Amino acid sequence: MSPSRLFLTCVALAAAGCASAPRSLSSTTSAPNARPAEPVRLTLVGTNDFHGWLMPHDTTLRSGLVLEEGGAAAFAGYLARLRADNPGGVLLVDAGDLFQGTLASNLTEGASVIDVYNQLGYAAAALGNHEFDYGPVGPKAVPGPGEDAFGAITARIQQARFPLLTANVFDGDSGKPPAWLGNDGTRLVTLQGVKVGLVGLTTPSTARIGNPAQLGSLRFGDMRPATLEAVQRLRAQGAEVLVGIAHAGGKCADLSNPHDTSSCDRSDGEIYGLVESLPPGTLDAVFAGHTHQAMGHFFNGVPVLSTQGQGRSFGVLELFVDPVSHAVLPERTRLQAAIPVCVRVEEQSGSCDARKLKDLGADAKLVPPTFLGGPVVPDPEVEAVVAPALARVEEEQRRPLGFTVASPLGRNYEAESALGDVITDAMREMEKADVALVNSGGLRANMKAGPMTYGDLYAVLPFDNTVAIVTLSADELRRLLTAAYGASTSMFQVSGLKVTLARCAGPQRFRDATLPDGRPLDAKRMYRVVLPDFLARGAGGLGVVLSQVPPERIDLGAGRELTLREALAAWWKSRGTPVTAPATGRISYVDDGGPCAARPASERPERP
Repeated sequence: MSPSRLFLTCVALAAAGCASAPRSLSSTTSAPNARPAEPVRLTLVGTNDFHGWLMPHDTTLRSGLVLEEGGAAAFAGYLARLRADNPGGVLLVDAGDLFQGTLASNLTEGASVIDVYNQLGYAAAALGNHEFDYGPVGPKAVPGPGEDAFGAITARIQQARFPLLTANVFDGDSGKPPAWLGNDGTRLVTLQGVKVGLVGLTTPSTARIGNPAQLGSLRFGDMRPATLEAVQRLRAQGAEVLVGIAHAGGKCADLSNPHDTSSCDRSDGEIYGLVESLPPGTLDAVFAGHTHQAMGHFFNGVPVLSTQGQGRSFGVLELFVDPVSHAVLPERTRLQAAIPVCVRVEEQSGSCDARKLKDLGADAKLVPPTFLGGPVVPDPEVEAVVAPALARVEEEQRRPLGFTVASPLGRNYEAESALGDVITDAMREMEKADVALVNSGGLRANMKAGPMTYGDLYAVLPFDNTVAIVTLSADELRRLLTAAYGASTSMFQVSGLKVTLARCAGPQRFRDATLPDGRPLDAKRMYRVVLPDFLARGAGGLGVVLSQVPPERIDLGAGRELTLREALAAWWKSRGTPVTAPATGRISYVDDGGPCAARPASERPERP
C-alpha cells in the first residue's frame, strides 16, 4: 500500500515508486549488497486564516438536517489519523491570521485559540495581519498614552508553545526583528531525522490595510530578500528541507490539476509571484494564506497549498527525502489541497458541503467521516479546551438586539452590495453626515433575515472599530475617493454619493462622484464623512490623503462609549421598523471591463 494512502493526489512521474515506507536518516547505512534505503516520508499539514473558528460551521438544510463543517475537535480527529499513518513524520503549521472574527477568539484576545493550537501540536505559525488587531492588553484595541500597542500579541506569543514567525517585519527604529517576536522569523525542526527549516512571512500590504495605531513603527519589508536571507541562515544551521509559511496568497479557480496554473489570477497572486521570483531550490514547499482561497499548485516546481480558512479544511503535502543525498525528491511529491473537515457526512456522498447537499431529504443518513482508512473521532481533550470559551460565547451570542431584518442582506467584496448599502446608509443617517464609507473587507458575513442577536451582528462586524468623522472639502473628498477606489480591487461601500468607476482596478479607477440627485459636489462647502476609525487612521490606502488633512478635522471617536457595531444596533433598534435594503445603483461604471492588466505586487488587492 502506498505510504500516502489513496486519499492523496499522486503527482509523481511514475507510480511504481509510491510504496515506500518511512525511514529515518539516522538508519540509512547498509551493507554493500543490501537493498538501498527507502526515501524518508515527511507529511506536512497546513492550515491558514483560522480566525478563531474553534467551533463548527452549522448549516440547517431545508429538510431540517444540520451539517457541521470545521471545528477544532473534528480537525484533531483528522490529525490523529495522519499521525497514525506516519508516526513521528507529521509537521503541522499555520499560515497566519489565527485570531479575529469570532467571539470565541475576541473575548479572550486570542488566548482561547492559542490554548487549542497548543493542544493540536503546531510547530509554527506565520504572523498574519490580523494578529495585530487586539492592540494593548485589555478591552481597547487602540493604545492610549503609555500603553503597549503590541501588548496582546506579546501575551499570545508568550502563551504559545510554538513560535509565530515572520522574516520580513522589522522594528522601524532598530531595523531588527521586533523584540516581542522572540525569533528571527525562522525555526529549525527535526522530523524523521530530517532537518526542516521553516520561514515565516507576512504580506507587506499589512502596512496599508492595517490600523496604523496598532502597527506603531513596524516596517513590512519585501518578502523576496527576506526569504533569501532567512534560507541562508537556515542552510548554515544544517537545514535540508526548506518550507515557507506565508501570510500571503493567491487565487486559483481550478484545483483538478496541480500542474495547471492557467486558472490562477495573476492580478491577485502575491504568493506565486514570490515563489516564481526565487532562485530554484530556495524553497521546497510553501503553505500560504490571507486570500481565503483554496490552492494546491506547483509554481516553478514548488508546491504551494492554501485553504479557504476558518477551520473548514486543511492541506496535506508529502515530501520524500533521499536518504543518501538528503535532497527532496520532487518527482515523488504528493499534495492535496483543502481536505474538508466534517463532523458528520452524508452516507452516500461522504460530504458535509451544504452547497452540494442543499436538496438533501430529511431521511438522509449522516455518519462519522472516514479518513486514511479509519473513522474520524473528534478529540475529547480538544473539546474540553474549547468548552469554556464556547460557553461564554453562547450566552453572549443569544442576546437579542431588539430589531429585525426583513430579508437576507448579502455582501460583495468587489462590487456594491445590499449589506454595504444598508450599513453605510445607517452610519450616515445616525451621524447626520453627508457621506459614509466602509471597506468591504470589514463586512465579514452576510446578514440573515429575522430577529437579530448579538451573535448575528457580530458575525457581520467583528472588529471593535469606533465611529469616526472626517470633515473634507469637495476636492479633498474627491482625492479620498481616488485613493479608496484606486488602492485595491476591494470595493468601498458608499452612502450619500453616486460614484462612477472604471471596471478594471488601478490607481485611476475612480472617475467621478455626484450627490444622489446628480448635482456636482460644491467646491465652496465642507462635507462630513463618517467611516470606521480603522479607515480614518489611514488604512485602506486613505493615509496618503488623510495625512494632509488638519488633525482638528479628524475625529477618531476616542470619546465614544459605543463601537460602530453597538452604535448601529442601537440605531436600528431606535427606528422601530425592520431593516430593509434600498435600491442599488449608487456605484456605476464608465465601461464594460474586458481583460484587465495584471497589477504589480505593490498594488495588489487589499484583503481582510
